[in-house]
Amino acid sequence: MTHVLFICSRNRLRSPTAEEVFRTWPGITVASAGLKRDADEVLTREHLATADVIFVMEAVHKRELTRRFGEELRGKSLICLGVSDDYGYMDPVLISLLQRRVTPHLR
Repeated sequence: MTHVLFICSRNRLRSPTAEEVFRTWPGITVASAGLKRDADEVLTREHLATADVIFVMEAVHKRELTRRFGEELRGKSLICLGVSDDYGYMDPVLISLLQRRVTPHLR
């Protein structure tokens, strides 16, 4: 079983959407978290410890994640999806974009 973690800023729109979209994907478990202190689910070292593959929505998330948790990222696959903060939760356009950008990394 591969453990997948989706990260955005506040864990309100993009990463929870990704978690929901891929929740039933075969062979993986999913979680999501946010990098900001006011995130609905704030990212912790425990999230990273259990993750095999980490998807961040933007390059700024990758930089912040690496700056704050560099040691915890060793041996992890870290992928930037390039998804800007322009979508609502479960927006059909966001869902389609996530499916196109995430799926190739899960095969």
